[in-house]
Amino acid sequence: MLEDRAAAESPTPWPTAYPDGYAVVDVETTGLARDDRIVSAAVYQLDARGQVEDQWYTLVNPQRDPGPVWIHGLTTEVLSGAPLFPEIAGELAARLDGRVLVAHNAAFDWSMLAREFARARATAPVRQRLCTIALSKELRLPLPNHKLESLAAHYGVVQQRAHHALDDARVLAEAFRPSLRLAAQAGLRLPLLACQPLTEWSDGPAPARSATVGYQPSYRQSTWRASRKRPACPYPNPGRYEPGEQLIQGMRVAFSGDTSIDRELLEDRAIDAGLHIATSVSRLTSLLVTNDPDSPTSKTTKARSFGTPVIDEAAFMQLLLHVTPAPGTSGGS
Repeated sequence: MLEDRAAAESPTPWPTAYPDGYAVVDVETTGLARDDRIVSAAVYQLDARGQVEDQWYTLVNPQRDPGPVWIHGLTTEVLSGAPLFPEIAGELAARLDGRVLVAHNAAFDWSMLAREFARARATAPVRQRLCTIALSKELRLPLPNHKLESLAAHYGVVQQRAHHALDDARVLAEAFRPSLRLAAQAGLRLPLLACQPLTEWSDGPAPARSATVGYQPSYRQSTWRASRKRPACPYPNPGRYEPGEQLIQGMRVAFSGDTSIDRELLEDRAIDAGLHIATSVSRLTSLLVTNDPDSPTSKTTKARSFGTPVIDEAAFMQLLLHVTPAPGTSGGS
């Protein structure tokens, strides 16, 4: 392609800190909750500079109702003969190993994969992920919204089968490649996030391999980990978050509504960074994180009345990369 040749001839040096390879991933699922399952997965392997090396796709028998068939088109009949996730886990792991996982709203794809690997008593070999929504924001692309179709249209990539994992992964790979080059040319630090694999999961007794996809009498709500009381935050509350600034250890963070990444995992990340998880919004709350700021929930209503800053999940995940140490601690002011 002409753009590939132009990139190869570009005098701009490639950032040495950039990853050695990428795995562009898309998964279709039975739903968005943490007890939902993957019904298909696709991976495009890219080299360090974004050149396509390989592609891979598989159906997955979710051992339950396939969910929104009107979206992904995968019926019980289609999935009944598909392999179970443990049967494709090894091949999928080999395609992810040593690469940065790239996805559109990567927190969701990563959380689904992490849970499936944990169910299979395996570990996803992913240490970092990159969300193309976050990268688009870093590049300040003139997009009307952050949907995949908008990113694809920006780069002239034609979607052939929306919500088909292989085509979605192809579209994302073709849109990510020029974004990666723009970032390299600008010397931009990529918005990489660490991935913490799950080590335990329980869905209850598994059905027999011959069970139909739509029938699983033993299926129940997942228990990812035992419920536990969270430790008290050791840092004093420094006050409200100032938009455009960094988070400071001790800040009180509240969440409202659904999150792409599993809520417990998201809260764990915040606690590990030295933040306090607030179960409600008060005048002491530093920040409210919600993907639906216009929703008239009690938390968003109180946040508006108190003047509490509100940001979305993607912005919060970026802020977690660089949390300022509490004053008086090592590295603090």
